[in-house]
Amino acid sequence: MNFIDTHTHIYAEEFDPDRAAVIQNAVDKGVDRLLLPAIDRSYYERMMSVADHHKEVCFSMIGLHPTSVKANFREELDFVKETLEKSREKFHGIGEIGIDLYWDKTFANEQALAFSDQLDLAIEYQLPVAIHTRNSFDIAIKLIRQKNNPELKGVFHCFSGSIEQAQQAIGLGFMLGIGGIITYKNSGLQKVVEATGLDHLVLETDAPYLPPIPYRGERNESAYIPIIAEKVAEIKNVSVAEVAEITTQNAVTLFRLMLDAGC
Repeated sequence: MNFIDTHTHIYAEEFDPDRAAVIQNAVDKGVDRLLLPAIDRSYYERMMSVADHHKEVCFSMIGLHPTSVKANFREELDFVKETLEKSREKFHGIGEIGIDLYWDKTFANEQALAFSDQLDLAIEYQLPVAIHTRNSFDIAIKLIRQKNNPELKGVFHCFSGSIEQAQQAIGLGFMLGIGGIITYKNSGLQKVVEATGLDHLVLETDAPYLPPIPYRGERNESAYIPIIAEKVAEIKNVSVAEVAEITTQNAVTLFRLMLDAGC
C-alpha cells in the first residue's frame, strides 16, 4: 500500500535534528510522497532546500499562510506572485492559504484580501489550493463562491467542520483533508467521514502538529498517515487498502503527481 501526506511542514525547525530519518521512516511505512505547504517568505528557502534534497518524495506549494498576514501582506503576496512567474513548474499548489480567526483578528480584513488574491492566482496558474479555515469556514466558502469558477479546486486542510459544511465544500468540487483529529474521541469528524464518500477525501498530518492517538502531545510525523487511514477504514467499514488506493488517487489527481513516484 502507498499513501500520500497531502500536508506536512517537514521543513519546520522541529525536524532539524532528524529530518532525513523522519522522511525515510515515512517512506518505509508506505508514505512515499509528501506535499509541503508554504508559510511565508521567511520559510521559503528552507522549504525549497528540503524539496531539492528529497526530489522523489517532497513536493512544494507556494502561498501566504493566514497567520502570517500582517501589515506587509502586499509585499508577501508580491513575492508569491513573482516566484510563480519565475518558477511555476516547481509548485503543485497554492497553499497554505485561507483565514484564521482563532488566534488574532487584527488583520482579518487583510486575511480575506490575501485569500481572495491567492484564489485568483490559483485560477490563473491552474493550481489547486490548500485552504486553512480556523473559525472562518463560512467566510472562506463565500469568497470561493464569489469567484464563480468551476476550475478552482483544492482541499480544505485539517477539516473539522460540520456535515453541512463538508457538503458545501464537496459541492464546489473540493476535497476534505483528514488528519489526526479523526482519532480524537470527541472531535465530531468521525460523523463527517461516515457521511462522506472516500472519493472526496485526502489524508494529511499537518506535521509537526495534531498527531493522532496514541501520539497526541508529541511531534507529528508523516509516518503516522497509516494510523489515520486505519481509523477512516474503521469508520467506513472498508479495508485500509481501499482507503489507501482511493485517497492516494485523489491526491495524485488533485496535485498532479506521478503515480510511480517514490524514494
